[in-house]
Amino acid sequence: MTSIRQNHGPFGGPALPDFRNLGVWLRVLVGTNALAALVALAANGEWAELPVELALLAASVEPSLIASLLLLHFLQTRLARLPYPAGVALVAAIACASSTGLHVLGISASNPSVFQEGVFRGLLWTILDVAALLCYFHVRARLQSPALTEARLMALTARIRPHFLFNALNAVLSVIRSDPRRAEAALEELSDLFRVLMRENRELVPLSDEIAVARQYLGLERLRLGDRLQVKWEVESCPPDALMPPLMLQPLLENAVYHGIEPSDQAGEIVVGFTRRGEQLLIEITNPFHPEAQPHGGNQMALANIRERLMLFYDLEARLDTELQGKAGSVDCRYRVRIAVPYRPGVTT
Repeated sequence: MTSIRQNHGPFGGPALPDFRNLGVWLRVLVGTNALAALVALAANGEWAELPVELALLAASVEPSLIASLLLLHFLQTRLARLPYPAGVALVAAIACASSTGLHVLGISASNPSVFQEGVFRGLLWTILDVAALLCYFHVRARLQSPALTEARLMALTARIRPHFLFNALNAVLSVIRSDPRRAEAALEELSDLFRVLMRENRELVPLSDEIAVARQYLGLERLRLGDRLQVKWEVESCPPDALMPPLMLQPLLENAVYHGIEPSDQAGEIVVGFTRRGEQLLIEITNPFHPEAQPHGGNQMALANIRERLMLFYDLEARLDTELQGKAGSVDCRYRVRIAVPYRPGVTT
């Protein structure tokens, strides 16, 4: 997935859902079981037997459903390249093959008193289920039009920009008389950051680009804070080809500077780490925590902003957690933000 515009396929038409996405899996499981429950409810003759019938029906449906989702997960890359009609046909074929195979093995026919329609009715049920689910995803994509999604994303990004630019300009102004050459270099760096802010932020970008933007931002902040701002980068385990949403690191580092470094007269260290764990990319940022000097709840507002942007890009696959490490008020108390996003490799040259 390289864009939040998931309702456009490779040929400009509608697109199939991303079967690697946890949210898609959850909706497929809930939708299929809901349809199965309606079938059981329609065929039920005794209310007392309904719970048992629902359990047996779920046991009949789940094996082929899980098998189909696993196959679609591994075929997602090729599936995304197909035209929409061919993709729909392939999804239906995989679902029917899973259902037929499990019927032949006797898994789906293990309860003949409830599910006696055999292979033919099993295929009919599978086709109806696939049609209903794909229709749901298509309507959902139409309702969540790209214009609406991109407008929300741009509005979220715009909330960050004024704080970023205000701090950066103050940093340049603080040294323009004492060190004109450094101020000139800082203005050049600021112009680069302007270009980053002004570009379209709808696509995933290389992690290396995000790190470069973050380093430029911290360099400008160091003009104001001097040696009080210390940064440790832990990038040894960072995958060089990883992609991530744009302008994700900078607001988190802005929070770390604003809430962890500025309130104290002593030097403080911000630690930024990146790790790949299986199919996840973990980003962790820690900074000193001074509870007595927290000016307002802007930190939580920024974190809510980041969570919503992650939801726009990754649905349920990403998460953001915060934790207070150490005893509040102690010298070694630190505030930690950890982000986990799916590992999406970029094109390497």
